[in-house]
Formats: sequence, structure tokens, C-alpha cells
Amino acid sequence: LTIVITGASRGLGAGMARYFYEAGHRLGLCSRSGPVLESSERVVAQNVDVRDAQAVQSFSDAVVKTLGPIDLWIGNAGVLEPMRQLRDVSLEEFESSMGINVSGVFNGTKSYIHHVRGREGIGTLVNISSGAALKGYASWGAYCASKAAVDRLTECALLEEAASGLRAYSIAPG
Repeated sequence: LTIVITGASRGLGAGMARYFYEAGHRLGLCSRSGPVLESSERVVAQNVDVRDAQAVQSFSDAVVKTLGPIDLWIGNAGVLEPMRQLRDVSLEEFESSMGINVSGVFNGTKSYIHHVRGREGIGTLVNISSGAALKGYASWGAYCASKAAVDRLTECALLEEAASGLRAYSIAPG
């Protein structure tokens, strides 16, 4: 399989990258700070800011050119910050969080939809959500709102694209 993982520099993304690499899969890995694995015959690793739609599309194109069709896209890039009560969060901080956690997922989802529509067979999209999408937590306002948006965005992608071969899931690890 060829698997893309966004946010593959640390935490869950780095763990998935190592696991899938050890299992013998081909990987497209991206993150702002540099993925956990370096480029090799089975890995395309790039620094990508998922808020930049063109950068996400260029990364996707590079993965396909080097490794072949993408079977699984995991939208994992995300941030918890700002972790303060809403009254103390600036609009700029809120928008930055939403930019990474929602716009970044949108950019990856859209890129992958176009990829799946342009080839034969099915493709699987997994966007990483959180239990915080279902329940509010004090000082987690931006994060909770962003993960709820990820759930609905993924649900809409599934409803719109199921006939084209896209399977889409929003999952909350843990």
C-alpha cells in the first residue's frame, strides 16, 4: 500500500509512520518541522504546511509520481494550542488553530478526493479527530471546535464521494 500521513513528525503521526514503514508499506510523509523518516526508495518525506493548498497538492503529486497511487490518506496534522479559556484567546490564535486543524484537513481531503476520482478503484481517507469533537472542555475551545469541524467535513466528503470510490472516516484515537 501507499500511505500518506500528514503531521508525521512526532506523536501519533510519527508512530504511524514507523509502524507502516516496518510493515513494508510505501509512505508519503509530511509535516511543518520535517517528518520522522527521511526520503528513501519507499518514502517521500517533505516539509509541508498543510494550510497551504498548493503545497499539499504538490506533495500529493510528488508521492504519486514517486510511489504510485495513494491507497490511504491519513489527515493527522493538528495542534492543541491555544490551550486557554476563550476569553483569553486572540482571534489570530483561534484562526491559526483552525487553519491547521480544519483548513489543513480540508486541503488534504480535497487533494485526495481529486486523486481518487482520477484513478481506478477505491481510496481510503482517515482524518484524525478527538473525543473533544463530541464534548467541550474548559480551555480547549479552539481544539474542540476544530475537531467537530473535522468530523462534519469528513462526513460530507463520504456522502459526496462514495460513488467515486472514496471511503472516508473520522476517528478519535484513544
